[in-house]
This record gives sequence, structure tokens and C-alpha cells, in this order.
Amino acid sequence: MSADIAHELHERKDHELARRAVRARLVTGIGPATMLAGLVWVLVQPWRLTLLHPHGQGFWWLLAEPPLYVVLVGLVFRLVVAPGLVEDLEEGR
Repeated sequence: MSADIAHELHERKDHELARRAVRARLVTGIGPATMLAGLVWVLVQPWRLTLLHPHGQGFWWLLAEPPLYVVLVGLVFRLVVAPGLVEDLEEGR
């Protein structure tokens, strides 16, 4: 095996690893991006948070906060779903 072929194979492997690393970063970034979207939603539409003005609201009305659900989904994705997806990406095709 010539050195040129070995270097070419090594460069391909490095390129493939870098591409997988970018994919893994993108997957792990989905959760924090979703949480950030929920926080932006809270800042843009604070009247949606009935926790800020709970006058006459029941427990379930206070619990059903759509922006907080978005933040919760982002957190669950980051902590539960993303590690498995990254592991699958690292295993390769």
C-alpha cells in the first residue's frame, strides 16, 4: 500500500469524523434551541403566563402554560432523546 493511498484514506476518515461531529452538535442543539424559543415566547407574549396574574384561575389553568410546555419539551429532548441519537450517529451508518 502506497503512502499516498494511506494519506488519502486517513483524510477521508478525518472528514467523515468531522461531519459526524457537526451532526452530533446539531442534534444536541435542538433541545436548547427549543427551550430558547419557549423563553422568547414568554418574553414576547408575557400575558400568556397566567402565573403572572393568577386571579380567579384554577390549578389546571395555571398548569397549562404553552410556553412552559415548549421549554419542558426542549429539556426532555436534550436529556432523553438527544443522547441516543448522538450515540447512533457516532456508531456510523
